[in-house]
Amino acid sequence: MENLRVGCGLSKAHSNPEVLVSHRSARLTVHGRLLIVQRYQAGWKQAHIAAAMGVSRKCVKTWIDRYATEGEPGLQTRSSRPHTMPTKTPQEVEQTVLTARAEHRQGPDVLSPKVGVAPRTVSRILRRHRVPYLRECDPMTGEVIRSSKHTATRYERQRPGELVHMDVKKLGRIPDGGGWRANGRAATQAAKMRRGKIGYDYVHSLVDDHSRLAYCEILPDEKGATCAGFLRRAAAYFAAKGITRIERVMTDNAFAYRHSNDVKQACAELGATQKFIKPHCPWQNGKVERLNRTLATEWAYRQNFTTSTSRSAALAPWLEHYNTERRHSSLGGKPPISRLSPT
Repeated sequence: MENLRVGCGLSKAHSNPEVLVSHRSARLTVHGRLLIVQRYQAGWKQAHIAAAMGVSRKCVKTWIDRYATEGEPGLQTRSSRPHTMPTKTPQEVEQTVLTARAEHRQGPDVLSPKVGVAPRTVSRILRRHRVPYLRECDPMTGEVIRSSKHTATRYERQRPGELVHMDVKKLGRIPDGGGWRANGRAATQAAKMRRGKIGYDYVHSLVDDHSRLAYCEILPDEKGATCAGFLRRAAAYFAAKGITRIERVMTDNAFAYRHSNDVKQACAELGATQKFIKPHCPWQNGKVERLNRTLATEWAYRQNFTTSTSRSAALAPWLEHYNTERRHSSLGGKPPISRLSPT
């Protein structure tokens, strides 16, 4: 509310954009604080100023007193950091921890008795100085050899079809009458011992990187010929939705994706280049991995299916809902179809 009332009667000294910076939780900008002073000087009562500005009377008095003592510089935003931090770890101790980590290449529990600091404090020092985790480092040299799961850069291709992500998710088939999710583990344990293995359903998925348009099928296996056939049908589905060309296909390093001639031939027919993620880095194929999670929570395990057939029948309606109605947070709350041209 204060931003609606700070547009008039302000000095030129406050036209600098740098002066407008304030704390994220501050109710007033520097202009608002100056407006409090101006209204007070014009004869307003402090209670009336507080009501008009939407702040407390104490807040009004604080800025009036600070202006009376320091003038306009007193209205500037100050750091909320305390002047003293008695419990802060001394710089010498932090440097000792960092030196010990570089020398011994060991974790907080082992470094703690060596440096005389609690393990939790050692961990906080290492995180504060962005020291990589031991799991990301070579045990012999200490050099970082693994990619981090966390990244500050979120990538997204500029146009539909520029890159698609492909993956397979295995789901255990449902015995007739329902599995443990429907009947409980105790009720299904005896039947489990009597029957043979019922196997898996293989959910093949393809996701467009730009629009998040998805296509899924439940198939009996994840062999090369099966994956190639799925890719062709997915490409046809994408073409019907307006994505007429697929330029790159990204997958993990599964045997069928990397070594199958059928998959290579399917990509060649589409004019698409195969791309593979780095080994043990599934987050690089994160868009389809996230779809797998959504499939599990919103389709496969959303209700208690009593047969695999009923679960399979529910996939196509859910997929249509996902592509045309379901709000997607990365698309500003719109469904994937909103990013495609009408066909």
